[in-house]
Amino acid sequence: MSTTVSAQKRSTGFRVALLGLALLGAAAVAWFSLFSGGAPVAAPSEAGSTVAIVNVGILVFREGLECILVLAALTAGMAGARQWQRRPIFIGAAIGFLATLITWRIAVDVIADLSHDVSVLAVQAATGLLAVVVLLTVMNWFFHRIYWTGWISLHNNKKRNLLETAATDAMVQRRLLWGLGLLGFSSLYREGFEVVLFLQSYRLRLGGGPVLDGALLGMGLAAVVAVLTFVAHRRLPYKRMLILTGVLLGMVLLVMVGEQAQEMQLAGWLPTTTIPWLARVLPAWAGVWFSVFPTVETLLAQALAALAVLGSYFVARKTVTSRDQLTELANSRVSQSV
Repeated sequence: MSTTVSAQKRSTGFRVALLGLALLGAAAVAWFSLFSGGAPVAAPSEAGSTVAIVNVGILVFREGLECILVLAALTAGMAGARQWQRRPIFIGAAIGFLATLITWRIAVDVIADLSHDVSVLAVQAATGLLAVVVLLTVMNWFFHRIYWTGWISLHNNKKRNLLETAATDAMVQRRLLWGLGLLGFSSLYREGFEVVLFLQSYRLRLGGGPVLDGALLGMGLAAVVAVLTFVAHRRLPYKRMLILTGVLLGMVLLVMVGEQAQEMQLAGWLPTTTIPWLARVLPAWAGVWFSVFPTVETLLAQALAALAVLGSYFVARKTVTSRDQLTELANSRVSQSV
């Protein structure tokens, strides 16, 4: 009974916190609109840096949270005499972090070489398009529960096979260590590689400072979750955290798509069809903070991005429901035959 009451209190607290964030955001928008003459308090460049820091922090935290979930699934049950098996996993994750930094350096050098042969606007448009593709993929993985479950199951199956082999053959202990290390490496490097691709667009537009600040913000939040998970052994509401960060990433996606469409217009890759009546009523802060511009192309791109994310959610939900119904029907037939 007390467990049920505690769960209800946590659920209520989470909803209150989510509502508070929404009200705070609405209050900020109202303040900028009513008391700041339709413009943000900060200068456009400063506002752009602030938005970039927040967006980068959200994405890095989100990817870090997914990595923590995979590592937690891998290390589950490794306690007592088996606690030593955690070490190669965490060492592999640390190597994956170093590999992410090396990948960042390589990506920066490659883009710098391209900038000598191609116009800056074209490079910014190309990297921005890549960032949008990465973010759309991340959002699709979040809603597509089948893929997410399969990713964790794949790592768990590999871990199980390694442990079973080691249990029957003492000669493969070294192979076990390498295998667990590779699992830890792939768990972190996959998320790090996505982050590296995503951040190139912000680095080209705003420089390395805002990107570094946002990355440190996201890694700091992820580090707190990691300490609570692996050191304090606290069971956090991961599902709700994924839902919250997924909603925030959806907002980041719309901002990124608006920015990318405008950059493609500046680079001459897209036409610019201005909506006159919207240009007269749309405040300047809408473009600075939310990348909402009075053009057909930018608004259409944002609408298509939102449709793609929502569509993947409903398709995944329908697929999972159909699969559960088929499993239940098969189980009922088996029980009847018995």
